[in-house]
Amino acid sequence: MNRPLAAIILAAGKGTRMKSDLHKVLHPIAGRPMLLHLVAAVEALQPERTVVVTGAGRAQVEAAVSPLGIVTALQAEQLGTAHAVAQAEAALSGFVGDVLVLYGDVPLVTTATMQAMIDRLNAADAPAIVVLGFRPADAAAYGRIIASDGIIGKMVEYKDATDAERAVDLCNSGLMAVRSADLFALLARVGNDNAAGEYYLPDVVMLAAADGRPSAVIETAAAEVAGVNSRGELAAVEASWQATRRAQAMADGVTLIAPETVWFAHDTVIGRDVVIEPNVFFAPGVAVGDGATIHGFSHIEGAAIGAKAEVGPFARLRPGAVLGERSKVGNFVEMKKATLGIGAKASHLTYLGDAEVGAGANIGAGTITCNYDGFFKYKTVIGEGAFIGSNSALVAPVTIGAGAIVGAGSVITADVAADALALGRGKQEARVGWAKRFRDAMTAKKATAKKS
Repeated sequence: MNRPLAAIILAAGKGTRMKSDLHKVLHPIAGRPMLLHLVAAVEALQPERTVVVTGAGRAQVEAAVSPLGIVTALQAEQLGTAHAVAQAEAALSGFVGDVLVLYGDVPLVTTATMQAMIDRLNAADAPAIVVLGFRPADAAAYGRIIASDGIIGKMVEYKDATDAERAVDLCNSGLMAVRSADLFALLARVGNDNAAGEYYLPDVVMLAAADGRPSAVIETAAAEVAGVNSRGELAAVEASWQATRRAQAMADGVTLIAPETVWFAHDTVIGRDVVIEPNVFFAPGVAVGDGATIHGFSHIEGAAIGAKAEVGPFARLRPGAVLGERSKVGNFVEMKKATLGIGAKASHLTYLGDAEVGAGANIGAGTITCNYDGFFKYKTVIGEGAFIGSNSALVAPVTIGAGAIVGAGSVITADVAADALALGRGKQEARVGWAKRFRDAMTAKKATAKKS
């Protein structure tokens, strides 16, 4: 049986290399702040408590996590990772169980890896601490883990390591699992006699070893523990997340014509046999039904796309757009808070905002729903099987009845009955020969002007 679980997420760093007014851990990956990626992975383990340690920019972080019921602890002065974790002691008062220590700027750690750390902590040999290690292509300045058969002999920061220790490629991600009964007692013994004068969290491993209690290391892929300290690293982590998501989409039966050009959000849902052409961007809140086709250069956010529907190319679906089964939104069509019924079509050059379009209706090119008067929004309702001629303006609030026809170029300001024809345009007048007389007169005038 699993023991009670708590998580401490460190998010106190200033993130100065990001050069941003937005806190580092709130920069988005796949449309969601990186901190909330980590929180979601933790929540899948149903922790009893989650504590986020804040520092610089604390108000932004608190605003992001407090609606989720997560408590925060302040690290007023940044004195190292051990000092940061120690600030969570009051928030975990009375908690008895296992504790995960995570980093808000290491957002891609999976629930499975977290569970593996907890499982190893509770294995038969009962290690004092479990550390998550990785082997990067370039070990650079990471802290090193000296281990044998998964049991840690020594952990050392790069600044304090010997040349032989620096030659080891097993590196410390900083993430660990430890029992609550051990964590704060060990943290109280950590000193700062090192090259940086900081209180290092990995020192708890060596303190436990000095008590005769060995710790263990489990390994994961370097991509999973990639940290974000700059815009370049943010882009690299985004690219890693997207590559994984694209591969999953194709494994699930989605055709991506040019996978590297399709960008998913963290919550994008794609059905089977969906075809997605190049250069499509999904913002959060999108679900696509089976057999739909998304043509190139479309931008989709907060939209539900029905089975076998067709979108784009160059379409923009904004929040509240709902496309029924076999409906079509074509090139340069924008929808916002609008529903397109089963088999309905808006094939090109149209804006549908605050609208309800019935099944089988056809919206001609250049049609717009005039939904905003500068102060309020109003709704347009178009009945089943209606035909809206090209270049029409439907001034809401207005209802077009089922089967009605609106003539091309009309401005419709009043309701149209079912099966009626509505024309709202000026009467055409033709003056025979007027164009020729006008050209002749203007040509003569121009010739006179040149002579003078």
